[in-house]
Amino acid sequence: MHTMTTAMIERRCEGCDSPSQDYRHLLSIPDTLRARYFASANPRQQKEYGQFLTPPHVAELMATMFRVHSQRIRLLDAGAGMGILSAAFVRQQLLHKKTPQCIEIVAYEVDNAMIQGIEETYEACRAACEKRGVAFSANIRNADFIAEGADMVRDDFFSGTPQSFDVAIVNPPYGKLSTASADYRLLQAVKAETTNLYTAFLNLIISLLRPHGELVAITPRSFCNGPYFKPFRRRLLAEMSFRRLHVFESRTAAFKHDNVLQENVILHAVKDSHQPRTIRVSQSGGDDGDVVCNRAFPVSEIVSPRDPEAFIHIPTSAQHVAARVQVAQLSASLSTLGLAVSTGRVVDFRAREYIRQEPESGASPLIYPCHFDGLFVAWPRERSRKPNAILDREQTANLLVPTGVYVLTKRFTSKEERRRVVACIYDPGRVKAQRIGFENHLNYIHASGRGLDMPLAKGLWAYLNSSALDLYFRQFNGHTQVNATDLRNVGFPTAGQLRNIGNCIGEDTLEQNDIDHIVQGELEA
Repeated sequence: MHTMTTAMIERRCEGCDSPSQDYRHLLSIPDTLRARYFASANPRQQKEYGQFLTPPHVAELMATMFRVHSQRIRLLDAGAGMGILSAAFVRQQLLHKKTPQCIEIVAYEVDNAMIQGIEETYEACRAACEKRGVAFSANIRNADFIAEGADMVRDDFFSGTPQSFDVAIVNPPYGKLSTASADYRLLQAVKAETTNLYTAFLNLIISLLRPHGELVAITPRSFCNGPYFKPFRRRLLAEMSFRRLHVFESRTAAFKHDNVLQENVILHAVKDSHQPRTIRVSQSGGDDGDVVCNRAFPVSEIVSPRDPEAFIHIPTSAQHVAARVQVAQLSASLSTLGLAVSTGRVVDFRAREYIRQEPESGASPLIYPCHFDGLFVAWPRERSRKPNAILDREQTANLLVPTGVYVLTKRFTSKEERRRVVACIYDPGRVKAQRIGFENHLNYIHASGRGLDMPLAKGLWAYLNSSALDLYFRQFNGHTQVNATDLRNVGFPTAGQLRNIGNCIGEDTLEQNDIDHIVQGELEA
């Protein structure tokens, strides 16, 4: 494993000039402009545009990933903000002994209030390039990139001049894209439709890159798994080859000036359908100056050719690889076990008139994540902010399930929780009721709508709470949500193995080491 700080990455740049010509002002200028802008910006507007501008050390890291060595470089910066990403790219090119002859930038920024800042950043880039004998030009487009990008991709009689780019660097906006929006219809017209802004940007950028063009992007990790992003993953993997992936240990450090709680990934990919044999995976804490750790993994460890969902795994250690191998070798799934997983049916704000804070006659237990208490659900929960019951009426009949043993998992976990998957058992012997309501923030595992036998439930509980499964999930799940689809697609031990595990568990919650010892012992037997 190689380790280096971001400062060391800069110094090791091949053919760098003397430290007196490090061009760091090309990063400090847009960063100062960013701070000044957001000090007076309307937070509502920032949310509307999905604006989370890149800090200098992240922009610098992204710029070091490019391997382009052309005489003339045409760069696309879609969602440019104050221009820090393209400035970081220019800076990196100027640090080489052999500089390009010409750098041309096409930058898109929809927020009119940022245009003057981009102009100031690019003027600094022009002056720095001039001193090195590099021709510099920039076309700043105060326009919707999706609209103009789709027009360029369409390339028909009515569209503008066809364009292609050698490189693209981007921190795209984050946010949902309505299927009723004009932008979505434009994306449909060029077969690039998606329901998230950041994947919409990447879809268009992929189309606009020339063959062997390079893309470096920082995005949420959410595209790595889940059904919503499956079409995007398939296209990304079919048309682009990963060269590097970078993840941050902290979910807050990289964009702490914007209070962003989001797991991000930086990806470097080349427009080439042939995947390399290995992909470089790096990791850092997220703060300026943090150590960067590097490992190379076989491409099959990142994307399994046998995975129909095309999940993208990002291992960062030997432990991750071991967990991946172990889970991948498990032969069962919930389906082959005769089990199913469903999302809790009770959406509390829609059933408000039937929900009660405390149990009462004619009401059934209502189970929330707050009722999790280690091995078993603890109900009712006194002095809880969440209700404990729901009236059992004709109007709520479709929201309730018959009593039985169920394994529950949290759909959302807080950043403080140690595990991504958190499971608990609903035991009807501890909660006397004919029917139960499971709130919508829970998934519940059942057998055709009925409960499980207790040894099987305990085995599922231990496996779902094991460290091996947690490490496996963290390689592709870039957020704190665990969907029912994720549980359907993961490998499970056989029913016999699960019951053997369950028979080792008594009535008390186990420590993590004990859970792992029991699960590992059965799987390695």
